[in-house]
Amino acid sequence: MLDRTLRGLLGMHPRAVVTPRADRPWRVPTATSAVVVGGGIAGVSAALVLAERGVRVTLLEGAGQLGGRLAAWPVTLPDGTVQQVEHGFHGFFRQYYTWRSVLRRIDPELGFLRPLPGYPVISRAWPAEDFASLPGLPPVNLLALLARSPSLRLRDLRRVDRRAAATLLEFDRTRTYAQLDGVTAAELLDRLGMPDRARAMLFEVFGHSFFNREESFSAAELLAQFHFYFLGNPEGLGMDVTADDHGSSVWAPLGGLLARLGVDVRTGTAVDRLDRTAAGWRAVPSGGSTVDAGHAVLAVDPDALRRLAAASDGLPAPLLTRIAGLTVSAPYAVARFWTDRPVQADRPAFSGVSREPTLDSITVYSRLEDGARQWAGRTGGEVVELHAYAADDGLTATGAAGRMWTELGGLWPEAAGLRVLHRETRVGHDAPGFPPGSDGSRPGVRTGDPTLLLAGDWVRLPFASALMERAATTGVLAANDVLTRARAEPVTTVRPRGLLAR
Repeated sequence: MLDRTLRGLLGMHPRAVVTPRADRPWRVPTATSAVVVGGGIAGVSAALVLAERGVRVTLLEGAGQLGGRLAAWPVTLPDGTVQQVEHGFHGFFRQYYTWRSVLRRIDPELGFLRPLPGYPVISRAWPAEDFASLPGLPPVNLLALLARSPSLRLRDLRRVDRRAAATLLEFDRTRTYAQLDGVTAAELLDRLGMPDRARAMLFEVFGHSFFNREESFSAAELLAQFHFYFLGNPEGLGMDVTADDHGSSVWAPLGGLLARLGVDVRTGTAVDRLDRTAAGWRAVPSGGSTVDAGHAVLAVDPDALRRLAAASDGLPAPLLTRIAGLTVSAPYAVARFWTDRPVQADRPAFSGVSREPTLDSITVYSRLEDGARQWAGRTGGEVVELHAYAADDGLTATGAAGRMWTELGGLWPEAAGLRVLHRETRVGHDAPGFPPGSDGSRPGVRTGDPTLLLAGDWVRLPFASALMERAATTGVLAANDVLTRARAEPVTTVRPRGLLAR
């Protein structure tokens, strides 16, 4: 009761961005059609909402499976067993209102998600700190952080720049970006003047989670994400993880639902170009037949979009300029190891890592997902995945895996004695960049042509959102723009402004 009262007084409750009109019909006229390019969270969210409303949808995905950066695919281990491998760890935060609404189509109770009990930040220099146990409600969570965290004591606040610190609580989408989008996150953190330990354990680990280096990451974007994850929602930093791999838990059920709704899903079908036609758009794949539709939703990563736009005909000229300015972040590296023995029993399933040259997080998948857990139970080994969120340019997958494994041994000494039975490694270059000054030219969902929409975790939104939630939200908003003659899909987000915003 007290919690509900505080939420009401502080305005800490989900806010409706789109409220459907009850007088609109559920389904569109039968002639409405759309081609969705990209089968990640954004593209599937758009395709699902469109198909539910009666739109004839064709979904084209270049990879062999749905999922984008949430995808999973099989690999065969030396012992002959088949295991699912993913792009990396993903936390399903509880303020992912739109993404969770999409997922409730396959499981109304979200029973395939399990709470992650904790996720400490560990370092060779300082004792571990776990922020998952903080209260969810701002500003109680901030006060608890000050009371509990040895990284930031009350006496340290005397040395912190109060004006810079106030920006954390004053988030306003228009004012914050006008003032700070041209500033780097590194410059803002320098201004704050926090103790080095607080900067490392609280802010650097958080910032790296967006795959961007501090020196090339917009300070406004950092503040928006701090608001979205910590100071603008009543759920706080609590997150859930899938009970099994993302393919089994998410994409197989969503793919089945799309098929039942009549969506023509074509994986392994990369689109070379998009041409304007008298009736709408024609998607031209590198293999297979062309697709004609009245609307097009482009839900691919920035690099793929730049290539597609450059080869296409009929896109609005201002949009081409905006697309040309999109960037990707620093490369990220993922390495999964199957070992002969387990790590210590008290090691957490997920840990953030502070101030290692390469390693940013550790996931013990055999303590998270059923498939990995069964392999570990059968063999007596462990399944450990290591991530570098903002790796060095030019780092190879093999080099990243070797460096991260060595750094793991410095943090968890028992890892140095494990024998690696198999290793899967990769380096990705498809996470979006948010460099200083990019917000004003970043394209939004709308493109200037009402039949052409954009969706993805890089698309500009007028409110704070990030990662999986940003992808799902833009996908739904793109679908809503097609559904002008039918009932829109609701969209909800966190409190739009900071507690001290004027």
